Amino acid sequence: MPELRPIEEIADRLDIATDHLVPYGRTKGKVRLAALEQGARDPGKLVLVSALTPTDAGEGKTVTSIGLAQGLAAIDEQVCLALREPSLGPVFGMKGGATGGGGSTVEPQTDINLHFNGDFHAITSAHNLLAALLDNHLQRGNALGLDPRRITWPRVLDMNDRALRNVLVGLGGATQGVPRESSFDITPASEIMATLCLARDRADLRARLGRLIVGATSKLEPVTAAELNAVGSMSVLLKDALRPNLAQTVEGVPAVIHGGPFANIAHGTNSVIATRLAMSRADWTVTEAGFAFDLGGEKFFDLVCPQGGFAPAAVVLVATVRALKRHGGVGKKDLERPDPAAVERGFDNLRHHVESVRRFGRDPVIAINCFATDAEDELRTVEAACGEMNLLHARSTVFARGGEGGADLARAVVAQAGRASGEPVRRYADDAPFKDKLDAVARDVYGADGVDWTPAANRDLRRLERWGLGHLPPCVAKTQSSISDDPKRPGRPTGFRVTVRGVVPAAGAGFAVALLGDILRMPGLPKVPQAHHIDLVDGEIVGVS
Repeated sequence: MPELRPIEEIADRLDIATDHLVPYGRTKGKVRLAALEQGARDPGKLVLVSALTPTDAGEGKTVTSIGLAQGLAAIDEQVCLALREPSLGPVFGMKGGATGGGGSTVEPQTDINLHFNGDFHAITSAHNLLAALLDNHLQRGNALGLDPRRITWPRVLDMNDRALRNVLVGLGGATQGVPRESSFDITPASEIMATLCLARDRADLRARLGRLIVGATSKLEPVTAAELNAVGSMSVLLKDALRPNLAQTVEGVPAVIHGGPFANIAHGTNSVIATRLAMSRADWTVTEAGFAFDLGGEKFFDLVCPQGGFAPAAVVLVATVRALKRHGGVGKKDLERPDPAAVERGFDNLRHHVESVRRFGRDPVIAINCFATDAEDELRTVEAACGEMNLLHARSTVFARGGEGGADLARAVVAQAGRASGEPVRRYADDAPFKDKLDAVARDVYGADGVDWTPAANRDLRRLERWGLGHLPPCVAKTQSSISDDPKRPGRPTGFRVTVRGVVPAAGAGFAVALLGDILRMPGLPKVPQAHHIDLVDGEIVGVS
């Protein structure tokens, strides 16, 4: 691996003044928010990377994003990455790290995967401080009249721990607190994570924190963090976490890495501040939106862009032969067996996501993420199908060849961005009712025939409307394994409806979370977690990648 550049050199490439850089060691650091105002220039072009519906192993969206940025640099374009931070849940759970792989990584890999500059710790602490202040308020007389049965603010932990999904707190007698039911979410599902990632500056973050709803009174009136006098102390804990992190790829391309909401339970992309910083410093910014386009991509267009004040000039959809065969009906054990017919059948899934992107007013570029096990006739099948849809496409070999393997993809992205015109089309109007907004997403992006509401979900929605929050846009929490809300329906499902079982207000983030199907906000560990393969050997960390 080439030696990493000093972080001061990376900052200099983005024209970030020394006074605005806060080094965290030799090869990473934070950027003061004042850098957003320094050296104003027209924002560069934004490229959004998403994907088809992935297999459990993922289809290489992050490695493609990194490789695309390196590919743009290889064809002499000025570029900056803007990516999410990894969560410890997947690192020690099923997927492992989230820093790319092979010749397309962000560095220093291990530091980024573990405790990166303390941001997740700060968000976890701020979230749990609010929970502690809430329970202390109950214990100390409950002047606000909170109903312990109607408290909605959980605690969070950045770890997959299914045993904490439902808990009892306050047990042990009168001095130990007020007994009540509660729960834990994983930190990427924290509303404070979403709030920080969508905030534009410190003042905006503070205002959003004040709007956080922790529960309701016996008269069904909302109680906020501001009423608990929690905003100042939470702001202190988040002081440094709001500053974006600066790192680099293995080839020295600047990378702003900040925030980490999951796309299946939150909005699924890095912070608005990070994206704005990158766009203000480079001609091209490459970002990604988690899982497939039906989750991360839709939320990027409908939730992030309106709040961030930017829009993609180009969209990349990552596809793999492996995933296409899976959607074409091939079982997990047979995915390495060549089967062009299954690839052709599975293209229906990618075709659905292409149509969704086009509804937002963009034509996607298809990145065919190549694996050593791919057969040539399978790759040609994908290329032929892309040609039939008049899609620019390129084979991506960024894992094996780094930026050189992403140069063709980079040229296709530059060409596609030059064709883009007009503002993206959102799925709904701002003043549309919540049910109509969710129905538009379900029909246009998932291909559903409609939306069914459980009695509990209807009660949640009536409460939102009573609180004056019925205008909020939906942030859907659903399975990443299917376009539908049923993880057992791969490919391109038809003739289905989605079911809303609950609606959770996220007033600080500026949306309401619609819970579909059996999605959980605290994942569990698999039978053989990645934690079994991670160790400290002679002082060196091994197994984190």
